[in-house]
Amino acid sequence: MSDLPTCALCGRVIPPDVPQSLHHLIPKLKGGKGGPTVLLHHICHKEIHAALSEAELARLYNTPEALRSHPRLGKFIDWVRKRPPGFLSRTPGGQRKRP
Repeated sequence: MSDLPTCALCGRVIPPDVPQSLHHLIPKLKGGKGGPTVLLHHICHKEIHAALSEAELARLYNTPEALRSHPRLGKFIDWVRKRPPGFLSRTPGGQRKRP
């Protein structure tokens, strides 16, 4: 059993030498300053913000469970779980389509 923290999105451990970040479950711009945060691999955090707008995050995807239920993030999780915990890459799939 490891004492290392785990990523709230992908569930892999986060080694101390791997970029990591805190994700505000409700974006700061939408009233989440001082609200709950979760620890994520930086690559997982980048994918969340590439897939979802601040409004979508605040309204529909403000829990780790809801984030994991998003179709694009589900595919990303399946993909990234096959990589070692220290894996670094550009965010696959590019930016979300803007209306």
